[in-house]
Amino acid sequence: SCKVFYAKDPLKIVRAQGQYMFDEKGDKYLDCINNVAHVGHSHPYVIKAATKQMELLNTNSRFLHDNLVQYAQRLTATLPEKLSVCYFVNSGSEANDLALRLARQYRGHQDVITLE
Repeated sequence: SCKVFYAKDPLKIVRAQGQYMFDEKGDKYLDCINNVAHVGHSHPYVIKAATKQMELLNTNSRFLHDNLVQYAQRLTATLPEKLSVCYFVNSGSEANDLALRLARQYRGHQDVITLE
């Protein structure tokens, strides 16, 4: 059920920088798919922060760590008071699944309406 993009003329993407991806021939493509709108590919600040964290601990958020709490506090401090809880997930699919489970728990209903 997973569709391959550009099935008739597949792309072999070998690197990315900012909002662009590059194929094996060096051709440049604007990336409108890969959730890079916020900071882009290979952003030096993100690379530095990720490297620093991976040097300390490279795991997901199922374990307690002060950095998770500190980040949640910094994040919620920028939001309206009613938005005071953070759920850290690793993908849009995981976020959608969590949102659905929370809505079902809150409302007590199992029905869902979706649009294609």
